[in-house]
Amino acid sequence: MAAQSQYEELARQLSAIGAVKRGLARILPAQCPSGSAAVLTLISRHGEMRMSKLAELLAVDMSVTSRHVAHVAERGWIERSPDPADKRSRILRLTPAGEDMLEDLNQRSIDALAHTLDDWSDDEVGELAVMLARLRHSFDCKHTRTSA
Repeated sequence: MAAQSQYEELARQLSAIGAVKRGLARILPAQCPSGSAAVLTLISRHGEMRMSKLAELLAVDMSVTSRHVAHVAERGWIERSPDPADKRSRILRLTPAGEDMLEDLNQRSIDALAHTLDDWSDDEVGELAVMLARLRHSFDCKHTRTSA
């Protein structure tokens, strides 16, 4: 087990990760702010879903989710169809235009990371990716066990 001071430093570094997220948000096109990018990413990753599921994944309330969904729907990046199981609900899914926007967003992120980390070795970039994935997995596993 790591020493207390190591956990303290890790907590400091993780709280500072907001600067990295803000840097990546600056590369987003004006018509696709970070909330919209998150909607597109989550629908792509998890497939079509109801707005209530999207709100849960975004960890925001329904009013915020509704604004994000309206924004991306107005631009034609998602479609809202009646839910066959409950006609009062809507199913959200990416459109081809939404897939194109997501591809653009992904390429912007890749380019920004490649530029920012151009003095890192391939091994260092790979190690960071592996460790971040492991950290996320550990949180997912612990959260699943404690909420079950």
